[in-house]
Amino acid sequence: MKRYIEKLITLINYEREEEISTMINEIKKMTGHERESIGRAINGVKGKKLGKELGYTIVQYGRSKRINTEINVGDMVLVSTDNPLKSQLTGSVTEKGTKYIKVAFEKKVPRWALKKVRLDLYVNDITFKRMEDNLNNLSIKGRNTLEYHLNIKNPNKNNNPVYINFIDETLNDSQKNAVANSLSSNDFFLIHGPFGTGKTRTLVELIYQEVRQNHKVLATAESNTAVDNLLERVALNPNINVTRLGHPQRVSKDNIKYTLAHKFEEHKLNAKIQSYYNLIDEYTEERKFYTKPTPQYRRGLTDNQIKQYSAKNRGTRGVDAETIQSMARWIDYNEKVDDFYTKVKKLEYKITKEIIAASDVIVSTNSSAALESISDTKFDVAIIDEASQTTIPSVLIPIAKAHRFILAGDHKQLPPTILSNDAYELEKTLFESLIKKYPHKSQLLNIQYRMNDKLMQFPNSEFYEGLLKTDDSIKNISLNDLVDNDDDTIISFIDTSCMENNHEKHLRDSKSFVNRVEASLCIELANKYIEMGINEGDIGIISPYSDQVKLISELTEVEVKTVDGFQGREKEIIIISTVRSNPNGEIGFLNDLRRLNVAITRAKRKLIIVGNKDTLNSNRTYKKLVKNAMYN
Repeated sequence: MKRYIEKLITLINYEREEEISTMINEIKKMTGHERESIGRAINGVKGKKLGKELGYTIVQYGRSKRINTEINVGDMVLVSTDNPLKSQLTGSVTEKGTKYIKVAFEKKVPRWALKKVRLDLYVNDITFKRMEDNLNNLSIKGRNTLEYHLNIKNPNKNNNPVYINFIDETLNDSQKNAVANSLSSNDFFLIHGPFGTGKTRTLVELIYQEVRQNHKVLATAESNTAVDNLLERVALNPNINVTRLGHPQRVSKDNIKYTLAHKFEEHKLNAKIQSYYNLIDEYTEERKFYTKPTPQYRRGLTDNQIKQYSAKNRGTRGVDAETIQSMARWIDYNEKVDDFYTKVKKLEYKITKEIIAASDVIVSTNSSAALESISDTKFDVAIIDEASQTTIPSVLIPIAKAHRFILAGDHKQLPPTILSNDAYELEKTLFESLIKKYPHKSQLLNIQYRMNDKLMQFPNSEFYEGLLKTDDSIKNISLNDLVDNDDDTIISFIDTSCMENNHEKHLRDSKSFVNRVEASLCIELANKYIEMGINEGDIGIISPYSDQVKLISELTEVEVKTVDGFQGREKEIIIISTVRSNPNGEIGFLNDLRRLNVAITRAKRKLIIVGNKDTLNSNRTYKKLVKNAMYN
């Protein structure tokens, strides 16, 4: 156990160093324009202060040219005018538009930061520190979890499922079984939720049922987006008091009212804190008129000695009586300031404790579960979404705080993104480990509500052993339900193998690939469906390669993202550009079939795959997919 924990800490530090090193090297080697071209910087934006929100100064940065970036809401950015590595001004992105981005600052925003500046995606080291601290001080429950993972200890068998009066009666049998088994388990349970199977609905019902049993619930996920999604649904129940932890400016606008920061501001005792701060400001201002007892004036005298000499109107050690009195007055005001800060701290603790105690459910990212505001809170259960995209050090933060835990995810889709080659073992998740070791402690959600049944057949047979079924309500959905459409094919493959100039290429100084023939085809296809009457927001273009994403997105208003960028999302029509086109059958990281699974399961009514048949056929699974799409 000790060796394994030490190993996890080593892997965390490899990843931390790689993230920081990648960022620093990019900034050193690349111009601002080059870094913007890969989505990690925004150049030439001017700032305008919009005021304060929950104690943070909000600045809107904008320009006339469209902003196309991978920087998203919740990310930390570094603000600079010339060399970013010389700046220490950071803020969090709160909103993002086509020509503007809003940033929240904890510190005072200097004037230069409102002129023409550059914003760079910045590494947030705090997440790594929290993971390491948790591992160094791992609770008994956290250690038990690692014992299950390492085959040191076996979990208990599930108790008999409890009788449940379901709030959401429309749940299917697999969803109800997942809730019942999760409730009856006294250590852990796993909810395997493939694409479109209603995983979030199941988790919301589980949370409601846990609260019904007077259980304190900690609900987390790796990303702010997933946390907000869960929060929005849980909060629909007016009988449940839910509080969202974390940086309030990383929370979606609709969910601000549930944040600890917002509830703190609205608390009846907060007015008293504000009155204390007013007195602190008043005394701090008064203190300026007197001599600060620096070593130069103090001459070794303690605060009490200065007060005693002042009371006697005497000087000493070469310091005249007037200076002694002035220092004594400074000390008096300073003690008052310190006293009020102590009162503020006590009141802040009292308010926070009251809010947390009154909450049935606390929701946060895995990392924010390490916040001091819940350090003393005992949770009956930790319910963790996105568990198959979460590293073991990250998922252990919420797990260590609760008596039991429930993990929800799909290990057949993308694992956590790991940058360091030395830390690749972090891709192996706790969810995947436990579901393979203890399949009896899991429930597959087996009815999908997303896509036409024909679209579901290939991923179902290839990745889920044919165990999934399509709900009757969406079995035969097609584009004909939305517009007049002569082509009733649900899945198709456009073969580029015989097209002229169809080659994959590297852009200068890039390891990624582009394919201009495929890019043009994807744009033509998207435009065709827009002209047909499909809303551009209902069309998505996916490519595994970031340079291809950048190339296509510069030429269309349709949403274009990498596979990772579309995980958890869906569109009526998905167009996939596979990019690779070479005589050697080299398909690179397309070989990671989890990426393929994610890409082809984003579509609801229509899936179009663009690629070179001859190149893709070098892989058995792609060969089957191409055949399925061409002859469906």
